[in-house]
Amino acid sequence: MLDVEQIRKDFPILETGIIYLDSTASSLTPEPVLRKMLEFYREYRGNVGRGIHRLSVKASEEYERAHAKVADFINAKSESEIIMTRNTTEGINIVASGLNWKKGDKIVMSVIEHHSNFIVWLRVRDRHGVQVKVVKPKEPVIKGILDPADFEKVIDDETRLVAITHVSNVLGVITPVEEIVEIAHEHGAYVLIDAAQSVPHMKVDVQQIDCEFLAFSGHKMCAPTGSGVLYIREELIDEVEPLCIGGGTISDVGLDSYSLDGSPGRFEAGTPDVAAAIGLGAAIDYLQRIGMENIESYERILVRQMYEGLSELSKVEVYGPEPEHRVGIMPFNVGDLNPHDVALALDVSADIMVRSGHHCALPLSKAVLGKPGSVRASVYIYNTEKEIDKFVSTVKEIAETLAK
Repeated sequence: MLDVEQIRKDFPILETGIIYLDSTASSLTPEPVLRKMLEFYREYRGNVGRGIHRLSVKASEEYERAHAKVADFINAKSESEIIMTRNTTEGINIVASGLNWKKGDKIVMSVIEHHSNFIVWLRVRDRHGVQVKVVKPKEPVIKGILDPADFEKVIDDETRLVAITHVSNVLGVITPVEEIVEIAHEHGAYVLIDAAQSVPHMKVDVQQIDCEFLAFSGHKMCAPTGSGVLYIREELIDEVEPLCIGGGTISDVGLDSYSLDGSPGRFEAGTPDVAAAIGLGAAIDYLQRIGMENIESYERILVRQMYEGLSELSKVEVYGPEPEHRVGIMPFNVGDLNPHDVALALDVSADIMVRSGHHCALPLSKAVLGKPGSVRASVYIYNTEKEIDKFVSTVKEIAETLAK
């Protein structure tokens, strides 16, 4: 089990008395990660891959070690499959812009996707004349559960790519990605997994999932903003054209020609955010010391507590599936109140930080929730059962005082 009180000591911001329930947007960053980043700036602040002096060598070693940590964390075959990005969005765009699309290709996605795994494919459709098919959740749609059988109906031999979220950033629902991957592969299609909300909260194994591409962000898993990862299966590395080329991406340049370096260098143009990458590696160390199984088990306790507490409130509508089918993400609305008003009331009255709005998932809000937005509370390793009790009781007070 997690020693939550010990973990909380690594997050000084919690000493101010706030209850932070917005880790789905961005987690807090612990002191060990910050110290590792400052170590870079204070002790070996040099550029990577561009010098033979000791500072550059040390920085390069730490930067490469971060790739290795990521590869181990998601069980990639090698570091060459790990590309450092700024975030999940950049990773998805690398794939979208890098594949050689042909008119008539088909892309299959779902209605519960984050905009970054939705509008990207609409742009590919508009630019290259591909087809896009959108799968909706099975009934009742409000739970957001995707049925592999519905993917089987639309994935065919024309399908080039299936782009699917592992965990919905709004509903917290866990997608049956392995079954969907199996269906896609029966038709020769690739699969891209948006793992922004799964990698921070559960053990993710790219070889077990058997996907071709997987993207996630560091800032949702105790790492700094500006850190992210794109996994590309090694056999497809040459099939994806880099989004940017330039310094650091080449193996040779002539007066009228150039050749690109191998991966990951070919995808990491220019000077990267070295400190962010090193911080991501430190965050992985931090989470592995805690244990991903322990994190998943503990969050399950908190999410059940949140789900049951909110579901008992008469004026509160909770969205998404039962706790066993979700991670620690809980969207809801309070009567006819604007979600932003509820979020502001939680902040002002009880120092509780939550997200409100459409959560960068307007198709989901429109087609699944039937509302312009929702309030979203989300938990992580530093939250406590006592905090969840206060959160539920405060929502109850808001509902009884303000809701119609």
